[in-house]
Amino acid sequence: MMRKLLPFVGLVVVGVLILVWRLPANQPSMPDGMVMAPESQLPAFLNSATTDTRDAYRFAIANHHELEKYPCTCGCKYMQHMSNADCYVKTSAPDGTETVFDQHASACGICVDITLDVMRLMREGHKPIDIRAYIDKTYSKYGPSTDTPLPLA
Repeated sequence: MMRKLLPFVGLVVVGVLILVWRLPANQPSMPDGMVMAPESQLPAFLNSATTDTRDAYRFAIANHHELEKYPCTCGCKYMQHMSNADCYVKTSAPDGTETVFDQHASACGICVDITLDVMRLMREGHKPIDIRAYIDKTYSKYGPSTDTPLPLA
């Protein structure tokens, strides 16, 4: 009986190992020690959101200051947003103990796409001023930009 179960158990073990190996890390590293916030910090309104949207929020939580360097062009300027960061977080305590989320980006593909591009370009080692130029060029066709100051070179 055990001999008959051994191949099945072996397949299950291999399957579990492959699954664990393929799962994304809980906090993938970003350049300069930046990290993604853990899933546990996401608000409940993101429970059924896409992976891209959830990743964008995780990045915004952990790297709010970075997203303050880049504009959003979805029209949220008229919601008094000043940068792409405002599409995710309304307010945040300096020590990170309290975050008030903005639901806007959860339903806006432009906001999320801008954030995903910032993440990608940072991983590729681009400087903030070059990332900003890319965001301006790529997304200006979608609408008026937030009044986001240029990042330092």
